[in-house]
Amino acid sequence: MPAPGAVSGPVPDLSPYETASVPVAGIAVDYPAGSRIPPHRHGRAQLLYAVKGVLTVMAGNGRWIVPPHRGVWLCAGAEHAVEMRGAAQMRSLFIDPRAVADLPAENGVISISPLLRELIVAATRLPLDYRPDSRAGRLMHCLLDELAAVPRLPFYLPWPNDPRIAGVCTMLIEAPDAPATAEAWARQLATSSKTFHRRFLDATGVPFGRWRQHARLLHSLEDLAQGLPVLEVAFRHGYDNQSAYAAAFKRQFGMPPSRFYRTETA
Repeated sequence: MPAPGAVSGPVPDLSPYETASVPVAGIAVDYPAGSRIPPHRHGRAQLLYAVKGVLTVMAGNGRWIVPPHRGVWLCAGAEHAVEMRGAAQMRSLFIDPRAVADLPAENGVISISPLLRELIVAATRLPLDYRPDSRAGRLMHCLLDELAAVPRLPFYLPWPNDPRIAGVCTMLIEAPDAPATAEAWARQLATSSKTFHRRFLDATGVPFGRWRQHARLLHSLEDLAQGLPVLEVAFRHGYDNQSAYAAAFKRQFGMPPSRFYRTETA
């Protein structure tokens, strides 16, 4: 069932939220699994937050994997597309970047504290004509103060412009458990291993092995969010055992996978 105040179905007209006179305007929209919003941009800064579901946000030469309890900040004018990994309950805020100093200056995934989460949900239930000196105005002032202090998170995956390397990256995501090595990919592209490694690094800014591990870990967040056992998630994303997956996960995200969502929902 849609959340209270949420809109379901096709993407609604967002122009009233982008042109509102108030500094923060919010909307709640629920999407079925597999939904995709094509490339677009907004005149205001935007905060995308999934109460439920995992979002993939593609912007520029990269993409962000946005699990529950995190959000993605997009600066005004940033072109982006969004894919829903599973059914998603999205909460979207349109923010005047002049409203307060020290708002994020770059696109990226940010941490959503329990307080900020409740303020985001509250923002999506407010009318577009609330007064700055009202209770609603004071709540949104608090929200802006919280946004100015949020930390950035390592959920960015660089995406290559080179179409042949992009094809490799797409296959790595679609089949994360595939054992193909860099040497095997080099043979498939009819090039030497040395040339393949150089082209991959030039196209992504990241060595092949590190990119593949980061992609596996990021996309494993979707399976964790659905409650799959950690051992099954490890196998599905190319790890030989749970220990190897858990160690790599902890190095990347600072906690073991078994605690990743439990900590946020506690």
